[in-house]
Amino acid sequence: MAEQAEAVGGAGEPAGIARRVPDLGALELLLAVARLGSLGRAARELGITQPAASSRIRSMERQLGVALVDRSPSGSRLTDAGALVTEWARRVVEAAEAFDVGARALRDRRDSRLRVAASMTIAEYLLPGWLIALHAQRPGTAVSLLAGNSTVVAEQLLTGEADLGFVEGLSVPTGLDSAVIAHDDLIVVVAPTHPWARRRSPLAADELAATALILREKGSGTRQVLDTALGGLALPLLELSSTTAVKAAAVSGAGPAVLSELALREELSSHRLVSIPLAGVRLHRALRAVWPTGHRPTGPARDLLTLTRSRA
Repeated sequence: MAEQAEAVGGAGEPAGIARRVPDLGALELLLAVARLGSLGRAARELGITQPAASSRIRSMERQLGVALVDRSPSGSRLTDAGALVTEWARRVVEAAEAFDVGARALRDRRDSRLRVAASMTIAEYLLPGWLIALHAQRPGTAVSLLAGNSTVVAEQLLTGEADLGFVEGLSVPTGLDSAVIAHDDLIVVVAPTHPWARRRSPLAADELAATALILREKGSGTRQVLDTALGGLALPLLELSSTTAVKAAAVSGAGPAVLSELALREELSSHRLVSIPLAGVRLHRALRAVWPTGHRPTGPARDLLTLTRSRA
């Protein structure tokens, strides 16, 4: 019973100091009245009406159970209790100001850097434009970028080494929340000298599955989409850890490759690679922003996420 009485503050008083102590706005008003000697001038300084100021003072007096201000045609004067409460109020407001300064310093420190982890296609072909736009909004934010496959991106986020990530796979890694920011198609490409470059019929899924391909490594979103679409593991001729390396191998004539359409625009337009139509299989995927579950992006990470959606 004693514990229960203590929990409600005793003698029927409501629990919680916030219910028993005037709010900062009321305390600032009392300090302004003490400094200016007029409730009207204090109201104007704080940008509120005089009736609103009077109501706030009366509410504070009821809350504390004492009269704080004597009002007269010549002005407003603090009572003895009001003068004492004003001294306490000054300490509270000064502490709140120090709290605000500290909180702003924390925000400034958070906003001074952004750590991004992104899978290769997004890192090479989408992020540069997004980061240029972010720099225009936040020129004081330093951005670091780690490019790796989707598995690496998830690890960076879950260990706190990145603030925001981007992945390309079919599913969201465990422990992460996500938002779809764009869509992408994978295409099969070969060098102009490859026999497939002269074929007239689309490439069937079973033929693609039976052919040794130049592939991204396991753990990449590109590889995950291809393996799933073919109903098992694609047959590797080469496994390379970057999109650039896969393209270079395909251009050299080493064999067919499967890559994001985003990554192949230059090679296709210059005819260094030829796109091969597919039949019976569609290599489509969503591109996602990801972050640890329950920790919605804030500050620069939130702004970058907003930019990706506006430019999708």
